[in-house]
Amino acid sequence: MATRRDDTPSVATYADHEVITPPHELRKAVSQATAYDHDDPIARAEAALVGLSTEFSSWMQSECERLEAARQNIKRLGFTEKTHDALFRAAHDIKGEAATFGFPEVAGVAESLCRLIEHTPQSARIPIKPGDQHVDAVRAIIREHARSDVGDVAGALTKRLREVTDDFLKRENSFRPDYLENIFSPPLAPGGAGT
Repeated sequence: MATRRDDTPSVATYADHEVITPPHELRKAVSQATAYDHDDPIARAEAALVGLSTEFSSWMQSECERLEAARQNIKRLGFTEKTHDALFRAAHDIKGEAATFGFPEVAGVAESLCRLIEHTPQSARIPIKPGDQHVDAVRAIIREHARSDVGDVAGALTKRLREVTDDFLKRENSFRPDYLENIFSPPLAPGGAGT
C-alpha cells in the first residue's frame, strides 16, 4: 500500500461497507532514532529509580506520618468527609507505593484499611479500634522493616486485620447482599472467567 502524504482520510467502498482510513498523524509526533542512538528509555527509567532509591525510606516515613496525622485528626474531629478522605488517601497511597519504595509487606495492611474505609456504609460507624490497629500495624512494619522476619510478622498482621475487617464489613453491609457479593468475590482474570 502506498504511503499517503496528505491529511485527508481515504475511503474504500465495497458492496456492503466502506473502510475509512484516517491520516497517520502520530508519525509527526515521533522522532526517528538513528542507528547510532543507544538511548534505552527503560534503562534510563530504571537508572533513575536506582538513583532515587536512597530516598524511598524517608518518603515512606513521610507517608507514615501523613497516615498518623489523618488518624489524629479523626480522633480530634471525628469522621467528617475531610478526615475520612484524608485517612483513605494516606492508606491508599501507602498501598500503591509500598512495592516501589521497597516495603511490599505493608501493602496488605494498607489495603485492608482502605477496604474498611471504603466499604463501610456510614463513615461514622467505622470503629476506632480496628482503624488504630491498621495504622499501628503499618507504622510497625515500616519501622521494623530491616528485621529478617518482617515478612512473617506482616503476613500474620495482615491476615488477622483482614479477618476483622471482613467480619465487620459483613455485619455492616448485611442489608445489601448484592454489595457483599461484589466486595467478597474474587476478581476475574483478565479476559473473563474462562481465560
